Amino acid sequence: MSILSSKQLVDNALKEIKTISIEEAYELSIKNKSNLIDIRDVQELENEGRVENSHHIPRGMLEFWLDPSSPYFKDGKLDINKEMVLFCAGGLRSALAAKSLKEMGFKKVSHIEGGFSAMKHSKFKII
Repeated sequence: MSILSSKQLVDNALKEIKTISIEEAYELSIKNKSNLIDIRDVQELENEGRVENSHHIPRGMLEFWLDPSSPYFKDGKLDINKEMVLFCAGGLRSALAAKSLKEMGFKKVSHIEGGFSAMKHSKFKII
């Protein structure tokens, strides 16, 4: 049995998911056509700040909070008709998370190239 590396997992995910630029993510956000989902952990938010109008869903809870049959489901937290735009610190965890949401059956899913690191140097407001 061969174990895939985390890099291989991310590379595989990137082949299957939609990656969008900071500019595309910003346009979707200001046009209210997306759920901007920050999957970083709480410590990262406290240390680095967060993106205005983003929803925080820790990576470890993403599938559970978005699954209506889960006891952890957060009803009404997101508009499931809008694109799920995920980001983490640099784009690795969000690639894996986007693949997972796709596997769950979400059709409109993407992740932001460069993640929060790139968002800090863009039009997004960090609070």
